[in-house]
Amino acid sequence: MSFFNRRGIFLQKLGPTIVDPNEVLVSMQFALKEDSWDADKSVKTVNLLDSTMIIASSNDGGQSFRLGNMSKDVDGDGDIDADDKTKLLALAKAYVSIVNP
Repeated sequence: MSFFNRRGIFLQKLGPTIVDPNEVLVSMQFALKEDSWDADKSVKTVNLLDSTMIIASSNDGGQSFRLGNMSKDVDGDGDIDADDKTKLLALAKAYVSIVNP
């Protein structure tokens, strides 16, 4: 996130593990950033607002994913539908394919 864009997506790849070398999890956190000033400590503070966490899981090394809790309209069309799911699955698959993020 930058000074000009308050929206952000934080991605984290987890796995594979020793227990299941084909398991991959992608944690996706969507949030809004709010900058403010703490007058008591005289420091700038940053808060994340409207934060939503979605986990995509794969058992085939990242070739296909399933979504966990899906309760957020991520494409802004006013409803939670298959289009939101498709976009999130594509984001997870694209992120896993990046070797050195």
